[in-house]
Parts: sequence; C-alpha cells; structure tokens
Amino acid sequence: MNLLLLALAVVTLAWVLGAGELLRRHRPVWHWCVSGYPVTTLRVLTTWRRLTVLTGLAVSKHPPRGLLTDLLIKSESLRPIPPRISFPRATRLGLAVTVHLRPGQTPTVYMAASDALAHAWKVHAVRVTSPKRGLVVLTALGSDPLARPALATAPDTLLSAVVGIRESGLAWVMDLLEVPHWLITGATRSGKSTLLARLIIQLAPQRVALVGIDCKGGMELGPFAPRLSTLATSRREAIDVLSALLVELQQRMRLCRSHDVRSVWELHPKLRPIPVVVIVDELAELYLSDGTRENRTEAERCSVSLLRLAQLGAALGIHLVVAGQRVGSDLGPGVTALRAQLGGRVCHRVNDPGTAEMTLGDLNKDAVVVAQSIGPDEAGVTVIADSGGVWERARSHRCTPKTAAAMAGKYAALTPRLRTLQGLPESGTA
Repeated sequence: MNLLLLALAVVTLAWVLGAGELLRRHRPVWHWCVSGYPVTTLRVLTTWRRLTVLTGLAVSKHPPRGLLTDLLIKSESLRPIPPRISFPRATRLGLAVTVHLRPGQTPTVYMAASDALAHAWKVHAVRVTSPKRGLVVLTALGSDPLARPALATAPDTLLSAVVGIRESGLAWVMDLLEVPHWLITGATRSGKSTLLARLIIQLAPQRVALVGIDCKGGMELGPFAPRLSTLATSRREAIDVLSALLVELQQRMRLCRSHDVRSVWELHPKLRPIPVVVIVDELAELYLSDGTRENRTEAERCSVSLLRLAQLGAALGIHLVVAGQRVGSDLGPGVTALRAQLGGRVCHRVNDPGTAEMTLGDLNKDAVVVAQSIGPDEAGVTVIADSGGVWERARSHRCTPKTAAAMAGKYAALTPRLRTLQGLPESGTA
C-alpha cells in the first residue's frame, strides 16, 4: 500500500512539474483523455443544477394547491426543475451532453447561456446544436482545435479536396461529388481567397478542368492561370466563358441521351467527359449594373447562365464554386434563385448581416448567429453548412501566394483542353 501511494505521489508530482503541459502541447488528444475529460465531466455533473437556475434554463414548477372548505391552501414556493441531461460522452477534444428540452424551451436560450457554461466548466467554448426536435447537444471544447489546424492527407477520391479542419477535429473535405455546388462569402481579409487557393491546389493534381472567372482583372485567380483551362477577367469575357460552358452542357446531355443514362457518372469511364469546376470570384461583379440597357443585358445573361449551370451541371460533371464579399437580394432576383441551387455554404466574417443571412439563413438560423460572431482576428475561421441544415465551425489551411503559384506551375501540364473553350482568354495548354 505504501509503495502504491508513493508511486501515485511521484506520478502526480511529475504531472504538476511539466509532464502534463508537454502532453497537452504535443499530444492534445491524450492529454484530454487523461486529464481534461474526467475533470470536466465532474464539473458538468456537479454544477448543472445550479447553472440552470442561474442562467434561466431551469423551468419553475407550480406548487400543488388544495381546497379545504372555503380556504385555499398553498404549499411551498415555486421549485426550479433543471432539464434532464445525459452522461457526458467523450469526443476527440471535448465532451458532448444531450439535453432534453422542457416544454416551452427552444435551443435559443441555450445559445445565450453558452458563454456562462464555458466559464463554469473552464473549457474553451460550448457549442449548441439541435439534431432533432426536443433535444439540444452541448459540445464543450477543451481547447481551440482551429488555433493550430493540422494538415490532413489529400483524399484519393476524384473532386475531393482537404481544405481545412473542422471544430470537431476532423478534416474539412469539400467533396464536389457529394455536394456539387458551393457558395462562399467573406469580407476582405476574412480568409475567402485563401480557401479558394487551397481548393484549387488540391484539385490541381486531379484529372479535372478548372475554369476561372475573376472580374477584378484576374487579381485573385491570376496566379493559377497555368492550371486553368480558361480565365475570364471581365464581365464580357465571363459571358463568353459561360456561353461556352452551356454549349458543353448541351453536348454532355446529348451524350447521356445517346447512351440512355441520366448522368455522366453512369457512363463507362472511357466515354465519360472530364469534370469541370467553375470558380467564380466576386459574384457581385457579374450582377451589378449602372442602369444602362447594355449593362442590364450583360448582368441578365450572367445570371441566367449561372443558374442553368447550377440546375443541370451536377449530373453532367460541371460544378460551381461561387464566392463573393457581399451576396444579397439587392443584386437581383437571380442571386436568390442561384443560392437555392448551391447546397454547400461557407460563411467567413462578413461586413453586413444580410450576407450572413443570405448564405446560411435558409439552412439554419443558429448558424447565422454563430457566423456573425466571427471576429476580425479569426482569419480563415468560417461556418460551413449543407442542405441538410447541419453546420459547424471550421478553419481553412493557410496557402501563401507563392505556394499557390508554384503548385499551379507544377501541374500545368495536366490542364485539359476542352473543345468548347478553345479560343477563349487565358486558356491553359495541354
């Protein structure tokens, strides 16, 4: 017994003197399992009742009343009843607690109390999600997994790209076969351009045609020109590129009909046309008009072309990744119609609430609130969501312009030559 106590004392002393800190820095998951999870679980279980009362999460139960002859007899005062919770289950860098909502409660009150819960449990943050009616999941993060995102290996799947890390600690993979079209919004220096660069260099080694539309003179997508099949740097050039893609769309439709299939993915690999990923940087430049007839006509052509590509492209191997600093209904009804076709959503820090609402509002209102809380010092941090309404915070991997240009040059020889894009500006070479 004495030896056991001595060994326990030595281990405790070593932990206090620095072993725990070393483990936290180099093996955060091990540190959480050994130290963080047991301690935090104890805090959750011992403080839950008191916290629900202080934060207004407990529901007051009316006392029973009895009638004795002509007198109304009241029992004790109102009693707060805390919501029922599950036992905290361990996650990779935190823990999760399922809460059964009391009648009349909504997830909004739990989001308002998330900071108080994080302070009481001494964790980095508490995220609130609602997987189904009547339930709320509180996810406590022992540390910030987005502070030092670890690079993950690129997947072997066609049209898949590892672009960052999720707050759950898992790799953030943009899979265009699963979610064919994406909308990305973000203010200047929010990380939007870095995300686009990361996506392009991940797709560059794959047998994929990359088409760029950058109406800011090609300032953002210009470094990738060697790997792009074509790059439009003005709205007039964008109209030509989009028109050529619609011709490509019609050709693929005829190919599918001739082989009695519903998508190019059902064709034999030798017959299947090469996938095309269209990357649009700064969507507003395609929709803005100065009121002249010529400008309105150009904007309408861009709007209709993008909408047709979004509606029909997924089955025909043509995918859209549309980005912009500001996306709102003021750009025209075509923007709202296009948004409905873009199932994947990414919202960085934005300058106006309307852009966050346009990006995420039709999928999950809670995600809008979280996106608006992203601060100026959180470059690359974003809220991602899909058409199922599931959302999560994530952070894209940093990609320097020098690295981006080097990767584009390295894989320039893989740039495919599409007949419908011949003669368009800035075409890549096969």
